[in-house]
Amino acid sequence: MITADVAVIGGGPAGCAAAISLARAGRDVVLVDKAVFPRDKCCGDGLTTGALRLLESLGLQPDAVPSWQPIADVWVRSPSGRIVDFPLPRGAGLYGAVARRVELDAALLDVARAAGVKVFDGHALIGARIGDGDCVVLDVDGLDGVVARYAIGADGMWSPLRKAFGVPDEPGYLGEWHAFRQYFRGVAAGGGERLWVWFERDLLPGYAWSFPLPDGRANVGFGIRRRPGRPTKEMKSVWADLLARPHIRAVLGDAAEPEAPHKAWPIPARVGATALHAAGGRALFVGDAARATDPMTGEGIGQALETGVDAARSVLRAGALRPAMAATAYEATVRAGLRRDNALADWLSTAMIARPVGIRGAVRVAGSTDWTRRNFARWLFEDYPRAILATPRRWHRRMLTGPGAYRT
Repeated sequence: MITADVAVIGGGPAGCAAAISLARAGRDVVLVDKAVFPRDKCCGDGLTTGALRLLESLGLQPDAVPSWQPIADVWVRSPSGRIVDFPLPRGAGLYGAVARRVELDAALLDVARAAGVKVFDGHALIGARIGDGDCVVLDVDGLDGVVARYAIGADGMWSPLRKAFGVPDEPGYLGEWHAFRQYFRGVAAGGGERLWVWFERDLLPGYAWSFPLPDGRANVGFGIRRRPGRPTKEMKSVWADLLARPHIRAVLGDAAEPEAPHKAWPIPARVGATALHAAGGRALFVGDAARATDPMTGEGIGQALETGVDAARSVLRAGALRPAMAATAYEATVRAGLRRDNALADWLSTAMIARPVGIRGAVRVAGSTDWTRRNFARWLFEDYPRAILATPRRWHRRMLTGPGAYRT
């Protein structure tokens, strides 16, 4: 039997953020994941400013990720065909990047190992229960078992840890969004160097994207909000039509071709309406297991990192013998920050972005001056919290002028 202070289930960004934070604070941490790393993960691969700052604080170095591509500008096309360049700040650090998840997650897991986390990849969680002595007992495939004071579930949208502790799910739950992506090579200069977002009438409040990667490659895809009458299987037929649209083909270029099969995945975005803990606080849920994705953009890496760090801090604050305090502290932190941000993002998605006139007006206003273009880009990339105006506790003198991550 393996013993630890904390067991983390899942080796993605959320799990690694929790594990690294705990290990650096002197806790004995075990991390298990059913996959063997490196492993691919369906994702748009975009890294917001918030995600970059957290990755830097956790100790990830960009040169450990071969596909790391800094972003300087965001190009947005509204349904009317209006194109606006939203520049990110220059000379003050990094505010946006793209990195393949197969490489990013493996590099972050290496940071966890270096911090002292005992990593067991290729071992799936098959059961969990409360044991004698105020602890959690985990049944793990290929191991004799894991006993810990806390378990942190970073094991995805259909978290086995949630199921093991009887946390109910809505029957047939498939997430709030569905996304579809494919890697391309031979992308033209405009698409291979710029980050593009296309707001297409038939996708609203979703959008299509092209996120650049090194060597003329790009992550190209689209996301749609789930609603009755639009099943996931429709996305495959939409894909061919999207790629044939002249404005998208012009960005990719005639020489662009797929380098791997397309993939689709569901995205959970309901952090305000899902359980964040179970087993009296002995189990905390982070990342997709907490349904923490941004409901406006579908971005989830920054939210995964944030919830992982927040859960770790809650455990450290409570100590080994006060799990109810850990649960209360974690719930309060998420409610005061991420939950408010995501509630505003959800409102914007349904009230404004869902209508062509709304997104046309937003792009027009945001692109009207140098100041609005610059600051819209920073807000879009979550350099400013979504609900910053509604959360005065976050206000400070440099909140609209702060530097990015990885300053040299």
